[in-house]
Amino acid sequence: MHKKPLGASTDLDALVGRYVQQASGRSSDGADATAPARQGSARRKLWELGGHAPCPVTGVCLRLPELLKLARKAELDVAGLSEYETHIAVVSECRRRTQLAELVQRELDARHELFVLKSLKLKTTEALAHWWDESCMGMDWAGVFWAVLTHARCTPELEFAVLGQVHMLQHQVGMAARVDMTRLQSLVQDNQKLGDELAITQQRLQAAALELAQLKAQHDAERVRLRGELIRAHTTQAQSQAQCDELLRQTPDLPQRQRLAEDNRQLIEHNQQLRRALSRVNEAVPIVSEGLPSTATAPAPSSHALHAAPADTGWVIHDRSVLCVGGRTRVIPVYRELIEDKGARFLHHDGGEEDKAGQLGPMLQSADLVICQVGCISHNAYWRVKEHCKRQGKPCLFVETPSRSAMERVLSGCAAAPDVTPLA
Repeated sequence: MHKKPLGASTDLDALVGRYVQQASGRSSDGADATAPARQGSARRKLWELGGHAPCPVTGVCLRLPELLKLARKAELDVAGLSEYETHIAVVSECRRRTQLAELVQRELDARHELFVLKSLKLKTTEALAHWWDESCMGMDWAGVFWAVLTHARCTPELEFAVLGQVHMLQHQVGMAARVDMTRLQSLVQDNQKLGDELAITQQRLQAAALELAQLKAQHDAERVRLRGELIRAHTTQAQSQAQCDELLRQTPDLPQRQRLAEDNRQLIEHNQQLRRALSRVNEAVPIVSEGLPSTATAPAPSSHALHAAPADTGWVIHDRSVLCVGGRTRVIPVYRELIEDKGARFLHHDGGEEDKAGQLGPMLQSADLVICQVGCISHNAYWRVKEHCKRQGKPCLFVETPSRSAMERVLSGCAAAPDVTPLA
């Protein structure tokens, strides 16, 4: 494994020979440069290695704080020395058997005990060299380095080769350390920049979190307020509903009375409109004089207007169709008698109580005058009558109470109040 490569110079051979002579304790007076390896099984000590071995051993296998600790324990004065000067002093002490050299020997044996025990299984120099070649590039090569150098079968040639590789490894490690230091500085700068950005981002996030917390507090307060208002509204609604229920219990006919009051209000407004419309018609159409022919021979009036007769005869509805919508069953014969006594044809629809609502439309079309009993008619029939008479310009009179006297007042009021006009 550790033979000279082809083409090696004689200077290199001389260098290896001198190292071997120095390591084996021989002089350089021409003696054999390849002294045989030690025949015993005892491991070599640090001060028994070549003169170049203590430097890489102490530099690779121990860290500087550990060397300082051992130096102080050996009472070696290293105060005020630089790291390099301390290293030189420790290497000088380890080249001979001193208290510091023995402390370093025991420290390294204890620290790398597993590798030392593993190396004891190797009985030849070739096996030891092969183990070093396989392990020197591993993560724990410092322990293998110490076990190989102190092994009993480690020859000066193997020691020279191992120290040479470690020397070059130290150069490579130093170069890698410089590269790593450059990268470290760059990473430190990047880290500082990222740290500043992180601080700014954290401040921004803290401000946003504070603003969000304030908004959440406002929303919570608003939600509590709205919930309180909702509870109060529900309470007020429940109280109002209870009051309505109590009022309905005390006055069962209250809804009907309210409906009648609204209908009466609408009837009053409607009658006022009728009177204004009739007034406009009377201004546009001259009143028939007393010298006109009698009603029997007079031409039939238009189906969309009623003409006024002398004051003692009331409205001329002779031979006209009068539709009475609504009314109680018991007063229908009374209405029929009053209308037919005036020579008119009587038509009746109950306003949706029993008669079919579909019959109301044709009856409204055939009637010349409509009398609506508002208290005894459905809302649907009421609005159909009102809409039809307004659209067709047909007279429509309203009776508020289902009685004979109310009907007589309506019919007599037509002659007494000529300002009642067809529905506008």
